[in-house]
Amino acid sequence: MTAEPIPAAAERDPILLQLSKRPVPYPPQVQQSLREEARLIIDRYPQPRSALLPLLHLVQSVEGYVTGTGIAFCAEQLGLTDAEVTAVATFYSMYRRTPTGDYHVGVCTNTLCAVMGGDEILAALARHLEIAAGETTPDGTITLDHLECNAACDYAPVVMVNWEFFDNQTPESARRLADALRAGLEVTGTRSGAPLCTFRETARILAGFPDRRPEANDGRPGEPTLAGLRATGEQAESVTAQQDSSSEQGDR
Repeated sequence: MTAEPIPAAAERDPILLQLSKRPVPYPPQVQQSLREEARLIIDRYPQPRSALLPLLHLVQSVEGYVTGTGIAFCAEQLGLTDAEVTAVATFYSMYRRTPTGDYHVGVCTNTLCAVMGGDEILAALARHLEIAAGETTPDGTITLDHLECNAACDYAPVVMVNWEFFDNQTPESARRLADALRAGLEVTGTRSGAPLCTFRETARILAGFPDRRPEANDGRPGEPTLAGLRATGEQAESVTAQQDSSSEQGDR
């Protein structure tokens, strides 16, 4: 009995490694300004590499997303490699990897928001704006996205615009919100004291620079949040009372 010959491997197209282009540095004026602001951020930390997260927000404020140029800039300022910076920038979803519109509209589609209508809101906005999640309207105004939990389950379903909360949304209210943003109207979040700023302006605030909008920090917690806080306090008092009673009985 002889073994059958092994058939020759079929010819395949060669696999080519697609290399990205080397990042083009920022213009000299932008580069100088960024270096000065980066130094202000880095000096807040005992170890320079600890400043990476705010630095990524800083470069995102320049172009509306984290580009190869921004990654190279952060690496240079912190003495890291481009790969180390890229690993962080691609881990956190707040760092955008594609051009982003003036308003990043994110619809929470996690468990409770989905049950309360989050999926319907996302679908309604996609139809209304004629774009899919992850895309931007042709006028560059809105980038639509779906988000994971925003820690706002007491206001589900929630929409966030540039990380400002819009609570208890419906497909109809979300469409009105999108229309107002595209019309250039002044829009204020449910729990904010100041109108929205653009995505790039928000990134700069997240980098640690002052939010100079009047009443920007004057928002108030809503009743659902306060109700939860009160319930927690009452439960803690009840547990404390039970412990005190048990302690008294043990002393007798």
